[in-house]
Amino acid sequence: MRGLFTLSLLLCTLFAVAQSGSIIGQLQDENQQAVEFANVALYKVEDNSLVKVESSEASGIFKLQKIPAGTYNLVATFVGLADLKKENIELNADQTLDLGILAFAPKSVELTEATVTASRVMVEIKPDRTVFNVDGTINSTGDNAMTLMRKAPGVLVDNNDNINVLGRSGVLIYIDGKRLPLSGQDLTDYLSNLPSDQIDRIDIITNPGAKYEAEGNAGIIDIRLKKDKSLGANGSIRGTFSQGQFAQSNLNFTGNYRNKAMNVFGTLGLGQGESFNSMVFQSTQNDVYLDESNYGVRGWNNNNYRLGADFYLGDKSIIGILATGGYANTTSDGDNRIAISPRTDIAAIDSILVAESDGDFNNDRNTYNINYRFDDRKAGKSLNVDLDYGTYRNAGYRYQPNRYYNATEEAVLSEIINAFDTRTDIDIYTFTADYEQNLYGGKLGFGTKFSKVVSDNTFLQFDEVNGQNIQNDTFSNIFLYDENVYAGYVNYARKINDKWSFSAGVRAEQTDALGDLTPFLAELTEDPVDLNYLQFFPSAGLTWQLKPTQVINFNYGRRINRPDYNVLNPFNNRLSQLSYERGNPRLNPEIVNNVEIGYTLNYRYNFKIAYSKTTDQITRLIAPDEVDPRANFISWANLAEQDIFSANISAPMQLAKKWNAYFNLSASHINNQADYGNGAVVDVQTFTYSIYQQHTFDLPWKLKGEISGYFAGPGVWGGVFLYETSWALNVGLQRKFLENKMNVRISFNDIFYESGWDGFSDFNGLYSAGSGRWDSRRFSVSVGYNFGNENVKSRNRKAGLEKEAERVGG
Repeated sequence: MRGLFTLSLLLCTLFAVAQSGSIIGQLQDENQQAVEFANVALYKVEDNSLVKVESSEASGIFKLQKIPAGTYNLVATFVGLADLKKENIELNADQTLDLGILAFAPKSVELTEATVTASRVMVEIKPDRTVFNVDGTINSTGDNAMTLMRKAPGVLVDNNDNINVLGRSGVLIYIDGKRLPLSGQDLTDYLSNLPSDQIDRIDIITNPGAKYEAEGNAGIIDIRLKKDKSLGANGSIRGTFSQGQFAQSNLNFTGNYRNKAMNVFGTLGLGQGESFNSMVFQSTQNDVYLDESNYGVRGWNNNNYRLGADFYLGDKSIIGILATGGYANTTSDGDNRIAISPRTDIAAIDSILVAESDGDFNNDRNTYNINYRFDDRKAGKSLNVDLDYGTYRNAGYRYQPNRYYNATEEAVLSEIINAFDTRTDIDIYTFTADYEQNLYGGKLGFGTKFSKVVSDNTFLQFDEVNGQNIQNDTFSNIFLYDENVYAGYVNYARKINDKWSFSAGVRAEQTDALGDLTPFLAELTEDPVDLNYLQFFPSAGLTWQLKPTQVINFNYGRRINRPDYNVLNPFNNRLSQLSYERGNPRLNPEIVNNVEIGYTLNYRYNFKIAYSKTTDQITRLIAPDEVDPRANFISWANLAEQDIFSANISAPMQLAKKWNAYFNLSASHINNQADYGNGAVVDVQTFTYSIYQQHTFDLPWKLKGEISGYFAGPGVWGGVFLYETSWALNVGLQRKFLENKMNVRISFNDIFYESGWDGFSDFNGLYSAGSGRWDSRRFSVSVGYNFGNENVKSRNRKAGLEKEAERVGG
C-alpha cells in the first residue's frame, strides 16, 4: 500500500509545461468577503487539458504563474459555493493578466464573462444534516444500501446489522422522506436487496427538529433514490453483476415524462443472488463449555417498484399520487454445530448438537400516498398534506432438525425436529399536515400527525412426531399490537442579525397502545400490555456566523425510541435446541437528550462534538437459560442509562492537480450501566473510533480511479458485546462513453477480507467469544445508459408515512 501511495503521488505531479506568463485575480463570495483556500484550475480551450491548479490565499487572491501563451478556461471551486467558470481567457507571452474580482454566486446564474454551475461533492455538511452523495462514487458499484451504511460518515453497523450513528443506536431508516416500516432481519433483507445503482444520496440527520417525529434516538438516515431531471421523456437503465464466493446481479430501470401540466415517473428494479454468513463462538456457562460454529447461505429473488404522478394546479398548488412496493422471496440454508464439554476438561466432549435449518420467506410490501402541496412564496406561506396507507405482509416457514451425536459423531443419541410457521401482517394509516408562514422576520411552522399501526403476529411451533407435525401449544401464540399516536408541534426560526440566527420548537405526542397476547394454553395467559402516555419533545438550535467562512452551530433535542413491534412478543424463537430468542412485552420506551456543537471552516472542514444521555436504553442481552444449563437465550431489556461523548471530523481536500480526497473521523466514549439483580450487572466503558477515506484520481484515457476504505477501532455493541478492530480497502475504475451517456464501472471491495468482526461478551454467568465473516470480498461490473432529454427537474416530495416503519420486524 505504501508503494501504491507513492506511485499515485508521482502520477499527480508529472505535469510540467512551458512557462511564460501569469494570471492573477481575487475571489469573493456574494457578500464581497474574501474566499480563501478555494481551488483555481486552468484548462486549455483546445483540448480541455489541465494546465495549472492553485489555491487562493487568505485575501482571496490567486496566482497562476509560468503559463504559456494561449487561450484558457478558468474554473474556481469551493465547497458550499457554486462553481465559477471564466471562459476564453487570452494570455500573451510575458504578460501578467489581472482578472480583477471574481465573485461566486449562491446558485446558477448567467453573467457576461462568467457562468456559475452547481457542483456536487461526495460529502456535504449542512446545518441540519450530513449528505453522503452515493451517485458517482465508483466503489459503490455492486454495493447495496446495507454495505453503503458501513461507508457513510459517522455510521457504524454491528455484528447483528444494527445501525448506529455517532455511537448511538435507535436510528430510523427512511426512503425518500418516508419511514421504512421494517426492523431486524426484515430491515437487513430490504437494505441488502436495494442496489446502490438506485440510490442518489444518503442524508444523515443526527438531531432532527420539532417538525420531525420524536421517534429515533440516533436520528434519521434518509436514503434518497435517483430521480430524472428532464422535460419531455427520459430514462436510464443499469445492470450490475457482482462475484464473491457467490454471484449477485440486478437490473434497474427509471423513466420520467414531464410537461407543463403534469409529471409522471417510475422505477423498476429486479435482483437475484446468494451470499453466505459464518460465525463461530466459544462459550462457558454453568460449568459447561460450548464450541459453536454457524454457516448459512441466503438466496433471494426480488423486485421493487415506484410509480407516481404530480399534477400542477396553477402556479401554487400541486397534487400528487405515489405507489411504492416490492416483493422478495428469500431462502436460507443453515448449519449449526455445537460441541458440548465440561468446563474443566474441554477436550472431553460429551455430545455434539447438529442443527440444520432450511427456510423460505416471503415479504410483500405496498404503500400508497396522496399529497397536496400549496406554496405561495411571495406571501411566505406553504401547506403540505399527506394521506398514507401501507401494508406489509411477511410470511416464513423454517424446518429445523436437531440431532445429538456422540463425541465421534458416529451415533445419534437423540433427535428433536421442529418446524416454525411465522406470519406478520402490518397495516399503517397516517395523516400529516404541515403549515409554514413568515412571521416577524422569521418562519413559523406548526402541524399535526395521526398514525395508527396494527401488527398481527402469529408464531406457530411444530414438533415432528412419527413424521407428522404436531403443534406445540406451549411455544405457539398470537400477538396483536395496536398503536395510536397523536402528535402536534410548533417551531419558529429567525435570523437575529448578520451573525446570529436561531430556531426553537416543541412537539407533543400522545401514545395509546395495546398489546394482547393470545396463547393456545390458558395457563400461559398474560395481562395485556396497555400503554398510555403523553410526552413533550423540545428542540432548539443556534447558529453563530463568526466570519463568512466560519460557522458554529449549537443544537439540542429530546427524542424517544419505542420498542419494535416484534420484540414485544414474548414468544421463544428457537435458533437451535440450545439457543433461542424471546421478546419482552414489558419494555419501556427509551428517552434520550442530545446536545451537539458543530464548527464549519471554509465551507469544507467540519467538526462536531456531541453528548447524549439515554434512560431505559433498549438493548440485546445474552444470558444462560434458567432450566437447561447448556442453553442460552437472547432477550431485550432496558439499560438503566447510557452516556455517550462523541466527536466527528470531516475534510474534503485536493492533494494534487488530479487527486481529490475525503477524510472522515468519528470517535465515541460509551458508558453502559444497569443492574438487574442476582449479579446480572452491566458496567461497560469503552472508547471507539472509525476512520473513512476516499481518494479519486483523474487518469489517462479518460479513466477515473478511486481508492477507499475504513478502519474501525474496538468498541461495544448492544449492552455488553465488546468488539475488536476491523478494516476494508476498495478500489475502482470508471470510464464514460457515447458522449457521457454510457457509464462503465468496475470495483473490487474488501480486497484483503478484513471487514469481519471479532469480540466477546461477559454477562450474568455467560462468557462468549466469537467472530463472524460474510461474502464481503467482491468484484463488480456495472454498465448504465441514460437516454432522453436531460433538462427537466421532477418534484422531490415527501409522503406522510414517515415514522411508523422501522419498528416492524420479523
